Amino acid sequence: MKKSSTNNARILHDYIKYLRDAKRQDDSTIDGAMKSINRFEECTNYLDFSKFKAKHAIEFKKQLLAQKSKVTGDRLSKATVHTATRHLKMFFQYLVTQKGYRAKINYSDIEYFNLSEKDTRIAYAKRKKNIAKLEQLIQLLEIMPCSTSMEIRDRALIAFILLTGARDGAVASVKIKHVDIAEQCFYQDAREVNTKFSKTFATYFFPVGELPSKILTEWIEYLINELGYEQGDPLFPKTKLAHNKNQQFEAVDLLKEHWSTAGPIRKIFKQAFKAAGMPYFNPHSFRNTLVRLGENLCRTPEEFKAWSQNLGHESVLTTFYSYGDVPDYKQAELLRKLALPAENTSPDMEEQFKQFMKFQQMMAKN
Repeated sequence: MKKSSTNNARILHDYIKYLRDAKRQDDSTIDGAMKSINRFEECTNYLDFSKFKAKHAIEFKKQLLAQKSKVTGDRLSKATVHTATRHLKMFFQYLVTQKGYRAKINYSDIEYFNLSEKDTRIAYAKRKKNIAKLEQLIQLLEIMPCSTSMEIRDRALIAFILLTGARDGAVASVKIKHVDIAEQCFYQDAREVNTKFSKTFATYFFPVGELPSKILTEWIEYLINELGYEQGDPLFPKTKLAHNKNQQFEAVDLLKEHWSTAGPIRKIFKQAFKAAGMPYFNPHSFRNTLVRLGENLCRTPEEFKAWSQNLGHESVLTTFYSYGDVPDYKQAELLRKLALPAENTSPDMEEQFKQFMKFQQMMAKN
């Protein structure tokens, strides 16, 4: 199999450094960009980047739009194609600033990575999200087994993510000392916890009922009192594997080590929902559940700002744009109300409207 030329490999090494150190991108984002660039190299038979022309961008788009997913067997989604072409556009925009490339690449040729307006609208279109109800997740915790150390860990893991809305990458790296049960707080210290954008912040447990907090408290007590764990040890230790009598690996115990990736966490989630006979919701989707809960519980802009900040968002706009679409059932309910005869505005409604206007002003400042 043909590989990248020496020139391509060198500039890719420089680009990775640029993304990590100058643009402050995390490893998962960089991996995505490299995957897209590798697709382009395969499409062009590993053409030297300095020989890039508009025709190569056009052919790359054509191949992607016709390519089928190895997972689903369907054609790649417009969103996937848009992401790949965006990665390539950013890469070549970087190249034209580099010695040895700026005089060889025509900047206007890079624009040929753009998808058509129609395909771009399809790529950006928001689809209906299947969001778990809090009651469903509590029910899952109630029926999950908790006989072995691994079962107790798995149950506590799901309870913890429900309590904090923490991203699975952060959860994989959390230590016991980062959780204060008395204060009901998870301190996401970026020096040790793998947070998004290496941001340090405190997350206080969301009001999701007594059961998740009880499960987490008992898990920490179990780790310290029964297994002899200390504050610097992982809150969710990885699984220890050993050979069984058939010389096959099987889970036998826990190791005082962190998971190196979030993959095992997602696997635990899949197995838990499947065993419970419930539809699968990945760890990140719990954040959607919490945003929906916040929309119902928060009564003032200040309260929703605190709720948003608890998710690690610096702006409430992030919460709204990324997680806060009006669900279909709510949209229908609001429109049906608008079809009814107008009622006199009560003092309470007037006050709510004032609060809403203050909220809009606060979002504009953010």
